[in-house]
Amino acid sequence: MSQTVTPPSAPARILPTIVFSQFAGTSLWFAGNAVLPELQASLQLQESALGLLTSAVQFGFILGTLCFAFFSLADRISPRLLFLICALLGATANALVLFSATSVGGVLLLRAVTGFLLAGIYPVGMKIAASWYSGRLGKAIGYLVGALVLGTAFPHLLRGLGADLPWQTMLLAVSALAALGGVLMYLLVPDGPYHSKGIGFDTGNMLKVFREKEFRAAAFGYFGHMWELYTLWAFVPFILAFGLPQLSPDQLSIYSFSVIAAGAIGCIGGGYLSQRWGSSWVAFVQLLLSGICCILSVWVLQEPALLLPFLLFWGIVVVGDSPQLSALTAKTAPPQLVGTALTVVTSIGFAITIGSIQFTGYLLTVIPPHLAFALLAIGPLVGLLSLRPLLRKQKRQPAVTQTAV
Repeated sequence: MSQTVTPPSAPARILPTIVFSQFAGTSLWFAGNAVLPELQASLQLQESALGLLTSAVQFGFILGTLCFAFFSLADRISPRLLFLICALLGATANALVLFSATSVGGVLLLRAVTGFLLAGIYPVGMKIAASWYSGRLGKAIGYLVGALVLGTAFPHLLRGLGADLPWQTMLLAVSALAALGGVLMYLLVPDGPYHSKGIGFDTGNMLKVFREKEFRAAAFGYFGHMWELYTLWAFVPFILAFGLPQLSPDQLSIYSFSVIAAGAIGCIGGGYLSQRWGSSWVAFVQLLLSGICCILSVWVLQEPALLLPFLLFWGIVVVGDSPQLSALTAKTAPPQLVGTALTVVTSIGFAITIGSIQFTGYLLTVIPPHLAFALLAIGPLVGLLSLRPLLRKQKRQPAVTQTAV
């Protein structure tokens, strides 16, 4: 006779602590975005250096995730200890912009170091969640990515509300918040019951994870999603200014915040839906809807009355698949290499965003804006085709009612 095994339940404090700590740590990512004009004036930066300042964090993050994945750090040591160390060091690097940066090169280096250390925060936070919420991972990561989405949108809100805090105070506050998140994660979230230990260093660990067919399906679904996501986020202010030229700068910032922050609805709502439909179907449907939005943008960007509602819907579905794709990545990776798998997939995904953003920027110089964003549909198409094996597998499995987190 088969016996039903009830998975261990997590204490009530676990998920709120992970979500807050993830938000606090990843706030380092966007701290520079909130103070760019002030930083530019204080250090007398040229406009050309401003783009480098933003890109430095992205390149640092890509380099960091590659290094963390190569050495399998999240699978060789306690992930909460790694999270704490990276949060404290990241907070320090962010604060040192005030005291040690006497040149553009110094600022770029410190922002790149911050990005490098974020590799021990964002993917590692998902690894920690995976150690506590195995079958319910889609819902848990839905909250995590929802918090990250709000952090991404937050600088637009600050700018729109005309925040008058000195930029130095803002950077120090973000550093303190990140450090607090690291401490809370370490003190309140022990290693979970699904935490796998004992992996040794192997230079082939990064490649081993791709030997699993189902893992490749989840990973390439994520890569297709990333082709679209950050490019849309990067160009939301441009799209609004193009379609609604009458907007004031403050209105433009508030609307940009609303469009990006709407993604939290897709992340958290998708997490709940995954408990009934499964992560594969939720990711597939949201990816399909965002791909349709890419194509419809050819028409809607020329219809001012429809633009804002359309962008709000696009903002919901463009990132709503992200938590489920990350959950699928964690579930299909070898158990002893979950941290490595999440880190290397995240690294490749963010590298793809740079290519997509640059490609779209080039398109905007040679074709009308309302045509350029339709080509973002390439990403969802690749993702949808990649997810088919996981959909077929889910159809063969009996429905399972999940216990609420």
